[in-house]
Parts: sequence; structure tokens; C-alpha cells
Amino acid sequence: MNISLKNLSHEYDIEVLDQLELELEDVSSVALIGVSGSGKSTLLRLMSGIEKPTRGLIKVNDTLTSLKAYKKRVGFVFQYHNLFPHLTLERNITLILEKTRNVPKEKAVEIAQKNLQALQLGDQMHKLPKNVSGGQAQRASIARALSLDPDVIFLDEPTASLDPILTHEVLMAVKKLRELGKDFVFATHVISFVRDFADYVVFMEKGKIVEHGKPNILENPKTAAFKDYMQKVH
Repeated sequence: MNISLKNLSHEYDIEVLDQLELELEDVSSVALIGVSGSGKSTLLRLMSGIEKPTRGLIKVNDTLTSLKAYKKRVGFVFQYHNLFPHLTLERNITLILEKTRNVPKEKAVEIAQKNLQALQLGDQMHKLPKNVSGGQAQRASIARALSLDPDVIFLDEPTASLDPILTHEVLMAVKKLRELGKDFVFATHVISFVRDFADYVVFMEKGKIVEHGKPNILENPKTAAFKDYMQKVH
């Protein structure tokens, strides 16, 4: 996976990202870390094409993220599973396949069941989200993203608000994505997850990229901001 950020800025009422520059080649798993409000989730949404930047350019795999064709090649897993509450886990997937990819119903069911089973949810697929655990609901959300057969999957704090056991469930599901050869970019506070799964780390603070590099930067932060962050998360 190649990622290019050039003079990237984004604002809502205030500036959230400030002139980011980054060039990465041949990475498969990028972790975005930093305190809440540092800009991680905003950057993730821009890189996935959910939002368009105020200024600057973003390319992933040499394709502008604003292009419709790009958006069909990525999957997104939200911080809170974002499943339709009135639909079963299976139907949460088949509906998206039918409506956004024009997949025939029988084929959509086949794809949904395959991916739910891959994430150990075969016995939960006919339940509503409220009748499964938080970890299972988040894994179903990952299965939904995986069902679109994306080139890249973006995950925004996939273990937010989960207890340690459910966090482990979700992290094992992400490991499954890697085994399937998927590239992914994720925002997280779980440093053990970063060490285990990332091959590149980007530390952000106040809308800027402060440090970035291979995961060994976690052991030897250069800036005061990164040192302070690592002390707090440990």
C-alpha cells in the first residue's frame, strides 16, 4: 500500500488538521496514534474518502481518495459498530451488498455467511446487534467491511469502550484480516495492538504529524510530546 498526503489541511469550525505531509510506500498496516482530539479519526475519514479535505491532496495506492472508483475499493469500520439495529448480522451485510454493489440476493447471503463464519460468528448471524456482545457486534462490522472485498480497510478505534476480553476478540479479528492479505490503516490507543500488527506508526498531536516511522519508534520517542504520550499510555 502506498499513501501520499500533500499539504493536507481540514477544518470544521476550527482547523483540525494542519498541513500534513507524508509519503509511504509498500506498507501493509499503518497505525495512527495520539490523544483524543489529535486528528486521528479525521485523517482516517479523509483517507477513506468519507470526507473531502478542505485543502491538499490524498492518494492511496496512487488514486485520489475523492474518486468514486476509489471509494468502492475501501472498507470502513467505525468506532462503535454502526450496524443497523433492526437487522440481523447477516442482513446488515447482504443489504449493503445488494444496494451498493448490485450483488444478487443468493450471492450476497453466501458472501455474508462466509465472512461471518471466518470471524467466528456463524452461530450468531441470525441475531440482532442488541442480542450479541459488543465484541461480536464489532466483529460483524469488520465482516461487513470485509464482504465488500476492499483493497484497504480503515478502522477507527475498533476496540473503543470494550472490556479486555472483548478487545482481544476484536484484535484477533483484525489479525484475520492480515492473514487474508488485506492492507489496513487503524486509529487506536492500544499500544500492544500497534506493536503486534503495525508495520508503520504515525503519532499525531494537535492536528499535526509529530513523529512517524517503523514500530521501534515506540521504544525511543524523540519529541517531548511523544515521550509524554508513551508514558501515559503505559
